[in-house]
Amino acid sequence: MKDTNNVKIDVLKANGFLRAIKFNKNFKDGDFKQVIVVNKSLGMSVGKIAAQVAHASVLSLLEANESVAAGWLDNSYPKIVLQVETTSDLLELKRAADEQKIPNALVIDEGRTEVTNGSITCLGIGPFTREDIDNITGDLRLL
Repeated sequence: MKDTNNVKIDVLKANGFLRAIKFNKNFKDGDFKQVIVVNKSLGMSVGKIAAQVAHASVLSLLEANESVAAGWLDNSYPKIVLQVETTSDLLELKRAADEQKIPNALVIDEGRTEVTNGSITCLGIGPFTREDIDNITGDLRLL
């Protein structure tokens, strides 16, 4: 297990997702998606946003139940990128996802390029059921 910036990335769990895709039929036909929400208040460039969205997608995936993740990965792994205006908005969405037991992960930047160390750039939500994710993100605008 690698510990980077207080975020633990479990390689064994990632391998478990791959095994679940091959062997677990329970969730393969589910209607799953992932949403990445970008903090627009930071004024990040397009390239910085792309990198942060990728981080959020992977980190949130690693928080998901293996069967749900397998169903999402086996069905073209849909993801939507949305935006909020403030860090507070991101934290409120995280609270809502936590309350609903929806896997999620904040991306906290290390401050090497465009934003200050500790800036919360994105929130990855899911993969999880479309309906549950839409209940907390349905009013947000596309990026």
